[in-house]
Amino acid sequence: MVDVPANSLARKRAAPDGHAKGAIDYRKRISDHVAFALLVYTGLHIFVTMGALKTGNGNILPYFSLIVLVAAIIPACRWFEKRWEGLSDVEAGDPALAGAFRRDVAMIWAGALALPVILTLFAKAMLALF
Repeated sequence: MVDVPANSLARKRAAPDGHAKGAIDYRKRISDHVAFALLVYTGLHIFVTMGALKTGNGNILPYFSLIVLVAAIIPACRWFEKRWEGLSDVEAGDPALAGAFRRDVAMIWAGALALPVILTLFAKAMLALF
């Protein structure tokens, strides 16, 4: 059996950016979750809002809700991303951050899936009142 120095194995397993292959980088992963959640959120919001517009009376409220929600969701997602992008290379792979990462991912996806439905229901309620 050939004795290979440990540092050469580490170099073989290391990615070009210095991270070991398969190592967790919370900065990249949160950015991926934000990007996919925004895509899902936008598609869901358009689908749900368009359904509400088909039954509408020509009111501007559904359009206004689109603008408000887009203006609110992008800064919120950016806030989540900023929380993680300041990590050093060592901190970005720290397993101790797994719980906080899962919590943030859950909040991102809960918002992406729930906000379009909640706002559309609110807009429909406002239309029914007026």
